[in-house]
Amino acid sequence: MRHVAVMSRCLFVLSALFFTGSGHGIIIRHDVGQAAYETRSIDYPAIFYLERQGVRKVCVATLIARQWALTAAHCTEETSLGVATARGGTFAVEVAGQAREIDLVVKHPRYQQGAVDDVDLALIRFKAPLASPRPIPLNTAKDELSQIVTIVGWGYFGVGTQGRQYDDGRMRHATNRITQSGRYLRTLFDDPRERLAESLPTEGTLGLGDSGGPALLVTESGLSLAGIAVGQVIGADYREETQGRYGAIAVYERVSSHLAWIESIVRPLN
Repeated sequence: MRHVAVMSRCLFVLSALFFTGSGHGIIIRHDVGQAAYETRSIDYPAIFYLERQGVRKVCVATLIARQWALTAAHCTEETSLGVATARGGTFAVEVAGQAREIDLVVKHPRYQQGAVDDVDLALIRFKAPLASPRPIPLNTAKDELSQIVTIVGWGYFGVGTQGRQYDDGRMRHATNRITQSGRYLRTLFDDPRERLAESLPTEGTLGLGDSGGPALLVTESGLSLAGIAVGQVIGADYREETQGRYGAIAVYERVSSHLAWIESIVRPLN
């Protein structure tokens, strides 16, 4: 993840502060059992982590075409991916249980850590097209506001009353509602103890460990990719050790705002 203005490169700074950094995991409700949030790669075969660092699984990407995946640009710097491909080599990942090689990284032309208009997106190309799994289509309509999205990650686990606690490398998913859909998409981690809270049964938010992860919409034809996780808005009382507590605002690059750039890269080189 980054902070924006002061994000942990999990996000960046906006009206408050936002941080980005090595990514996010899933922070869950304190009153719902962990089992409700646990999932397996087989349930989301087009979603994969970029690098294993000991027990940790760092950064996430989503397959969007047979030869392309989308992630956060800062993930190419916080893993070995960027260095490996810049030297003309390949970078190994596992997608749907199969070893694959990435040979090219294309960062958004407006990517610049710390800049107000930073676009934290990167396309990564596989050396050979993948016959499977099926790519996840992009959300093309600017209809995200108030919709429920599913988030997926392998990073730090925690509960809303405390924030992030430990990183066990387990895959989890959660849901949340898009509360803002301007330059970025945002979700708010509601505290279910509050009388007016509208907490979802499996509500959660991002933790440290899986930047680049997807915000997925459920449509009549299946899942679509609405956002890419880049950070969390932070205020004056923010502390890294309690990141992800109730009230946390997660930030995603809005895929529907960058369709032209994505298509300009994917179509000619696919």
